[in-house]
Amino acid sequence: MSAIEVEPAEGTRLRRGLPRTAGGDRWPPAGVVTRISTPAVEDKGDEGLVSAASAAGTAVTAAVATSSATAVLPPASAAILPAAELGPIPFRRTVWDGRAPRHIPEAPASARPRPTWPQAIAVLFAAAGLGVLAAAAVAFARTLLSLGALQDFLAAFPGHYEPSIAVEPGFAPWIGWQHFFNMFLMVLIIRSGLTIRREKRPTAFWTPKNNPKGKVSLTIWFHQALDILWLTNGVIFLVLLFVTGHWVRIVPTSWEVLPNALSAALQYISFDWPTENGWNNYNSLQQLAYFVTVFLAAPLAAVTGFRMSGLWPKKAEKLSKAYPIEWARRVHFPVMLYFVLFIIAHVALVFLTGFLANLNHMFASSDAVSWTGFWVFIAALVAIAAGWAAARPLVIAPIAKVFGTVSGR
Repeated sequence: MSAIEVEPAEGTRLRRGLPRTAGGDRWPPAGVVTRISTPAVEDKGDEGLVSAASAAGTAVTAAVATSSATAVLPPASAAILPAAELGPIPFRRTVWDGRAPRHIPEAPASARPRPTWPQAIAVLFAAAGLGVLAAAAVAFARTLLSLGALQDFLAAFPGHYEPSIAVEPGFAPWIGWQHFFNMFLMVLIIRSGLTIRREKRPTAFWTPKNNPKGKVSLTIWFHQALDILWLTNGVIFLVLLFVTGHWVRIVPTSWEVLPNALSAALQYISFDWPTENGWNNYNSLQQLAYFVTVFLAAPLAAVTGFRMSGLWPKKAEKLSKAYPIEWARRVHFPVMLYFVLFIIAHVALVFLTGFLANLNHMFASSDAVSWTGFWVFIAALVAIAAGWAAARPLVIAPIAKVFGTVSGR
């Protein structure tokens, strides 16, 4: 058989890699394709044909440019350089240490956004605007009360009324203790509640002993524990209030409470305040405020808090559907804001309407004007400040371990 010659065929375009010299072009040059060359094979029978076909299928002998010009490739020996001379391959970092997301460092104080000058000026203008509105309200109330019709209204409704049921004057010592515990627990409840709202990644968790699936953050457990203590204190207060007959002080017993409350409000706004005689009887505005706080706001806070807590029965599907947790969340926070406003107004009026006598009433169970109640009040503030400082996982965790299991994140 005569020799067989195979025509070369166009191959595939070569993939370009890294340059062979520092700062050079990528290798091989653009447009280079492979060409398969098959040499002529003499007639050696079937074995020769097989050898020729095998050689034709595997021999890659050269590379040519697809254009008319042939690409001249430099010798491979001249293109090889030591790795030290080439240097590291540049790259963009896309992966970081996996520990970073778990322990995000707190931004330094200098890196936190500070209010701009326009914002600061806006706050000053807002404060000035509120001051102007307050002054306008005082002037308007004084103008109204100077009218003859309003003078007759004040004479008919001076701001208080005599209760239809007689009650012993003064405050028993148990009322002072109840008032202190209520004040202490309420401050910590508000603190822990605000912490829950802004806490995104709790550092510690609490799990009850009899319910491994009831895992909650340690802050939520602390908040709910304070709620239980606060409710217990409230129940004791209500029992003693009705047993001793002092409920008449904070429960309206006549419709005269409404016009008298309006009269007291106008007198407060005009800064010509009604006569204070809290040792014997609250004015009508105070009575309504205490009634709303004790018999409306407190139960509403308890009911909505219970719905959001882990004590709510999980299997009560019909009850949960009738009382959605979203409703409880929409109500619970505004109720907390009401308590904050009530505390601010209450403390302000205590100091603006004769603070020595008022503090003696509540903290010394005395109608005398002395400094005894004031120093007891200062001691109560120190206790509250200590409780505020101690409300952290380092102190709370050992207490929580008595009732369950405390674990980290």
